[in-house]
Amino acid sequence: MQVTEKGQITIPKRLRDAAGILPGSQVSFALEGGKIIIQKVGTGTDDRRTALRAAAARVRTSLDKPFRQMDGESIMAFLRPDVDDRA
Repeated sequence: MQVTEKGQITIPKRLRDAAGILPGSQVSFALEGGKIIIQKVGTGTDDRRTALRAAAARVRTSLDKPFRQMDGESIMAFLRPDVDDRA
């Protein structure tokens, strides 16, 4: 395996799968006795979804009462009407 000029490498798929490292996963690096240890520290996608849901809940509580009753898709439809509706 070759390290790029930017210090990047690709973790082999069999190792990513075995460690449960998915796209967006957080990893940490440590140096132990001349060995570089890579350890998964977060689930990535699930962590981001949880953070986004918490942020959406905070925003929803700051909205006027009619908007609090709307789900995410309804709010997005309100904020981004179809192109045909803009004409």
